[in-house]
Amino acid sequence: MKKNRLGELAAIVLSPLYQFRRKAPLASYILGRLCTMALMLFLLGFAVFGLMELAPGDVVSQLMMQQLMQSAGSDSKVNTNDRNLSAEQLEAQRANLGLDKPFYIQYFSWLGRIFRGDLGTSLISRAPVSFLIGSRLLNSVVLNLISLVLITFFSFLLGVYFSTKAGTRADLAVTFFALALHAFPGILLLILLQLFASVSGLFPVTAYPPFPFSQAPAAFTFSYIHHIFLPLLASFLGGIGGTLRMIRATMLDQLGQPYIVSLRSRGISEWRIYFNHAFRNTLNPYITGSANLLASLFSGSLILEIIFAYPGIGRLMYEAVIQEDINLVLSNIMFISFLVLLGMVLSDIILALVDPRIRYGRETGS
Repeated sequence: MKKNRLGELAAIVLSPLYQFRRKAPLASYILGRLCTMALMLFLLGFAVFGLMELAPGDVVSQLMMQQLMQSAGSDSKVNTNDRNLSAEQLEAQRANLGLDKPFYIQYFSWLGRIFRGDLGTSLISRAPVSFLIGSRLLNSVVLNLISLVLITFFSFLLGVYFSTKAGTRADLAVTFFALALHAFPGILLLILLQLFASVSGLFPVTAYPPFPFSQAPAAFTFSYIHHIFLPLLASFLGGIGGTLRMIRATMLDQLGQPYIVSLRSRGISEWRIYFNHAFRNTLNPYITGSANLLASLFSGSLILEIIFAYPGIGRLMYEAVIQEDINLVLSNIMFISFLVLLGMVLSDIILALVDPRIRYGRETGS
């Protein structure tokens, strides 16, 4: 009897959800993905707070020593006895920063500030975290979006073209180089390009102009293109190998399908077969994999920004980790994770719009 009552209660509670899913399958799927994204962000933040708690070092003592050196001045010398911070001073500073509480209490307190629109303050620079992320975010987004557009364009162009030349020497050569680029270590490629820039002098070793955009917009644009060329080339070469091979393999698979034979038997031109039929079906796996490609670009830009001194969000996170700035580290990780997960949700939506056969629900009558 209790099981029956629990089943009836569950049916009453879940009935509106089932009805909503039947009436709007795509909307319910998107809502479910957004809820899953929120849960993943919550668990990720909890794990990061726990890991930062276990990290060696003490950010409070580092912060107080920095303040002590600043108060002493650059000309005066700080006595050795003054450098020894007492346990009472450290505990008072931890309590002032809220670091004396367990990490899970700190995490829920941080979440409460997030819902109020406050990302907190950097423990080291004392600047608002939102300002620090905003000042670096545009640089990383521009770099990764340009890389994504270039990888997409040339992957489709070369993948579709060489799928029509399958088995030729040119196709074998391109396939070999694509596999080599896909397997080549990205950090080694960045180091080699950095050495090339240093030895040849053709490109700067840093990836950002030494003057702001507001000072000279036209000169900054040309200087930015010159500075960003090698990092952009490294990001492009690191991503085009796998994407090109995937598009080529998908095109070859589509060209071997029975419907292609049927289209050819009806006298339809090869151009229409390639682009109106086979090409459209290559969009599905690419859209699904584009979210992973975007995630790999953001994660790979961390090393890129460190090696080429590019002022992006990845380098900001690296500096925050080195300084053990908990607020800045967590905000960076959560923000990058949010962008990656949002890209995955958007890829699912675009996939549903591109392929009308996809149905997110249990209807079988449509």
